[in-house]
Amino acid sequence: MSFQKDPQQNETKHLHQLANFSDRRILEIGCGEGRLTWRYATKPAMTIAIDPDQDAVRVATIERPSDLEDRVHFSNAIAERLPFPKETFDIALLSWSF
Repeated sequence: MSFQKDPQQNETKHLHQLANFSDRRILEIGCGEGRLTWRYATKPAMTIAIDPDQDAVRVATIERPSDLEDRVHFSNAIAERLPFPKETFDIALLSWSF
């Protein structure tokens, strides 16, 4: 039997209850391979997802659905030194980030 993270989609339900992602600009800190990204990425106008792990960012970029190529971008970066001007994003997500 293989292990599945959140098979009942509770994380996704709660995520959408807490925030309206429609047409928003999202910063996801600690995106890893995009596990959480794919649960909300169809709604925002733009998503920038960062992670310090270059391999994880590479996997997320490769696995990004083609219909999201213009709206979801992955970058190798750390939260302590964000390469974006203030007020660029409407929502910031941090999942499993410390």
